[in-house]
Amino acid sequence: FAAWLGLTPLNRSSGGKEKLGRITKMGDRYIRRLLVTGMTSRLRQMKTHPERVDPWARALLERKPVRLATVAMANKTARIVWAVLTKNEYYKPHTA
Repeated sequence: FAAWLGLTPLNRSSGGKEKLGRITKMGDRYIRRLLVTGMTSRLRQMKTHPERVDPWARALLERKPVRLATVAMANKTARIVWAVLTKNEYYKPHTA
């Protein structure tokens, strides 16, 4: 689902060497824009309320630039949405 939305990097691998390129931007532009905008809003909220920050998102922001982190978070959210829709269950977040 995330690949269909265009939230995954372009794969140009051959001969055992993995090469990932730019974000493909294929698929539904409107849904992709909503997810990325939502994650941008989430990052802004993380700055004002650091106690509510997911440890995965905090570690991601330490390693990657902000725009890349928003797309990665949108990718993860799209995969969660797909899992919830296909299993027809409520979302159960991991509790650490």
